[in-house]
Amino acid sequence: MSRLRIVVDRLADWRPYYPSDDLITADDYLALEAAARPDDATHVINLCNGLDYLGTGYYVSLLAEARGQRVQPGVETLNQLSRKALIDLELAGLDELMAELARRGTLTGEAMRLRIFFGRTGDEGLDRLGRRLFERLPCPMMEARLSRRGDRWQLSRLKPLPLSALEEGEEDRFASALNLHSRKVWRTPAARRRYRFDLAMLVDPKESLPPSNRSAIKQFIRAGRERGIDVSLITRRDEGRLAAFDGLFIRETTRLDHHTWRMARRAEHEGLVVIDDPQSILRCTNKVYLHALLHARGIPAPQGHLLYRGDPKRLRDLAATLSWPQVLKIPDGAFSRGVVRIDSPQQLETEAKRLFEDSALLLLQEWMPTEYDWRIGILDGRVLFASRYFMARGHWQIYDHSHGRVRSGGFDTVDPTEVPEKVIRAALRATRLIGNGLYGVDIKQAGERVVVIEVNDNPNLDAGVEDVMLGRELYGRVMDCFLERMERPHRPREAS
Repeated sequence: MSRLRIVVDRLADWRPYYPSDDLITADDYLALEAAARPDDATHVINLCNGLDYLGTGYYVSLLAEARGQRVQPGVETLNQLSRKALIDLELAGLDELMAELARRGTLTGEAMRLRIFFGRTGDEGLDRLGRRLFERLPCPMMEARLSRRGDRWQLSRLKPLPLSALEEGEEDRFASALNLHSRKVWRTPAARRRYRFDLAMLVDPKESLPPSNRSAIKQFIRAGRERGIDVSLITRRDEGRLAAFDGLFIRETTRLDHHTWRMARRAEHEGLVVIDDPQSILRCTNKVYLHALLHARGIPAPQGHLLYRGDPKRLRDLAATLSWPQVLKIPDGAFSRGVVRIDSPQQLETEAKRLFEDSALLLLQEWMPTEYDWRIGILDGRVLFASRYFMARGHWQIYDHSHGRVRSGGFDTVDPTEVPEKVIRAALRATRLIGNGLYGVDIKQAGERVVVIEVNDNPNLDAGVEDVMLGRELYGRVMDCFLERMERPHRPREAS
């Protein structure tokens, strides 16, 4: 069962706070057997003294990691906090944020001291800085010293704090921050018994085209809780809380160089079950990579050419050999964005110049007009759904962004047994090259020809669309996948 341990030097250190069965002293924790058992804690919050190398608190974090438990702060974080050079390396890029805060008048005087509890500073204007520090160095309690040299603010010191270092009036702020970070602390024993695991679902409430609509999100929450998984909605601001969960389900459009990628990596590093995992995001979000991968492995795909920003002559020479129209794509577009139909060599040169401003490589592919694209949903190597996405009316793509607002075509979700075998086979072959997560494979079928257009991580799972055939079972299958993966570390090992 997934549990929480709050480790303190003495039980008396916890006296100002609500009693918790999750509390344990450092001595008792260190005395536990080294081998992790199925009922051991999976998340440890270390609030001890002696966080320096080989101190008591340091050993708490060290043994937690050895026991396969997620701990804050981890040993790597403690080592970084002990060395100023490593802190500077980890926090590269912080100057710009501090300069912005100074312009706004949030940083004042010649020096400031911040007490940061789980990324919260107690000052709304400085919480962005606190979150950034906690995301990079996830230590529950830290003290930051900021100083000004001329017109420039810098981080002069960052050190971990034990629970005993709290000053008068800070207890309430600490308790509130801990409550927001991990609701497990305040749950009743009955609630803890009800849910075996905790799953974070990453969403962006402001996203205009999210991968799952509100009704689908509700269905995921219901399906999870029916299986003993407490599903909690989180946003990018909750990156520092990831270690409090057993899994991460990303329901926000993913990109590289983006918080979705960063949070997937952080979650995987913390030992969480992650869909979509960072490797899948890396492999799926870049069309150039997919083009090369599919062709190298013999998966049927559209004929295409890579265009290089620094080689305009090759572009002109290539244009002289092509038939028109063609389709020009930026590597990381989504929802039909960054995809342009090209009808002439002159248009190719104009559009390529525009798109090269954002990418050193572009992908030019043959144009295959069809009434619809197949979308085959694959989860853990098995078909989850099969839909046909029709082109927007009067447009050649499923999504039409040309009139100021997004229009999309219709859909038709069918029984996978009714899908041509060649389509299913191509989808399964393509996803085996990516991983065993959740994917949506876009396929065009023209007569007997079947080609894979792209493999999408984080595919749409919308109530009323992809769930037409399976209904609630679709959400249950996704939660069953999480449950099976989260249970793996807790299963007894077979004797060899």
